[in-house]
Order: sequence, then C-alpha cells, then structure tokens
Amino acid sequence: MSDPRDVAHDKKVSQEKKHHGEAAAPAGAPAAQPGKKPAAAAKRKDPAGTGATESADHADDAAAAPAADASSVTPAVHDASLAVLSKLKELEHHSRASVERLAELALTVGDELKQQAFVAPLDELYSAQSAVQTKLTSLLEAYKAEVGRND
Repeated sequence: MSDPRDVAHDKKVSQEKKHHGEAAAPAGAPAAQPGKKPAAAAKRKDPAGTGATESADHADDAAAAPAADASSVTPAVHDASLAVLSKLKELEHHSRASVERLAELALTVGDELKQQAFVAPLDELYSAQSAVQTKLTSLLEAYKAEVGRND
C-alpha cells in the first residue's frame, strides 16, 4: 500500500501543473526523474521534405493559440495602458511643480539674494524643464486620447 503522503503530494503536483497549464502525468505513470531526459513526443516529418519536425499536439495548440490570446490580451493591454497613463499624469504633475520651484528659486537668487552669477544657470534649467513639461503634456494628451479611443 502506498504512503498517503505520497498520494497527497502527487495530487498537489498535478493540481499545480493543471493550474499553470502544464500537462499533468496520468495516474500510475512513472514520475519524472531529475537529470533524466523526458520521453520524446511523437514527431512527424514535414511533408515538404525540409527536414523540420514538430509534435502533432504542438501544431494543434499553435493553431488554436491566436484565437484564445486575442480575447485575453485586450483587457491586460488596456489595464497596462491605464497604469502608464497614471504614471504619465504623475510625471506631468511633478514636472509642473519643478518648473514652479525653479521660477521661485530664480527670483529668490536674483532679486532677494543678489547672486547674479547663479541666475543664468537657473534660467537655463527653467527653460529646459519648461521644454520637458511642454513635451510631457503633449505626450500625455496624445496617450490619453489613444487610451480613450480603445475603450
């Protein structure tokens, strides 16, 4: 009589394989042993004579895969697009805040502290950040329109 722990372990392994989409071995089949090659799948020759071989099961799966993936990819892509849109909005917010802080610093350094040597570099940073802000805003609007169009 077999040990109940072995039976429970085999059941757990087969459930995990089924959950992950792997083919579970039928009951009573020899278990795969580490370091040993698995039994070769049934192969057929390419009718064109190119020498390429493939499993009959694999050919059937490959034909059915595009139809199954088409319906399941769209929600995942849409969710990922919404996540990217959210991150772009956050970047745009921080970029706008950086532009405002650079403007305040330039005024403080130039007017209050009278440190004119640092005004020009701050103005250059302000211009660069402003350009980034403008490009980010246009990208955000275009991406928002694209995500809205796919809804």
